[in-house]
Amino acid sequence: MHKGEKDVETGPAILVFATNNISDPGIDLAGSSHMAYPTSVRVIAVPCSSGIDPRWVLHAVQVGFEGVFIAADGTDCAYLPDCTYRTGQVVKQAQELLEKNGQDPRRLKMAAICSVCAESFVANIESFRKVLSEL
Repeated sequence: MHKGEKDVETGPAILVFATNNISDPGIDLAGSSHMAYPTSVRVIAVPCSSGIDPRWVLHAVQVGFEGVFIAADGTDCAYLPDCTYRTGQVVKQAQELLEKNGQDPRRLKMAAICSVCAESFVANIESFRKVLSEL
């Protein structure tokens, strides 16, 4: 632990899908700014949040992640003008898939995270961690 860092409990394992150009830099900023969030968070970068396969979410839960967080581009997507809508459809399909397989759909959360949204990312992970701890 570095000087000034808070000791953060491990907490539930959370897989984060982050976008290469928008949300991943925001998450990196949280780390380089020594903002505290659980060490059990794992990040996978993807080109666009709308390209996430809903089956990936189910698989993540089946292999032991308590939750999946999609750090979406929102309206800043460089690839698609309707990225927010498409990512919303991914979330809807993934939640239906979770429920169909006996999992609580609240194990999936999405929020738009921009390249300078380190504080927002940490706050979203903390609130998601609390939800997951109650499931």
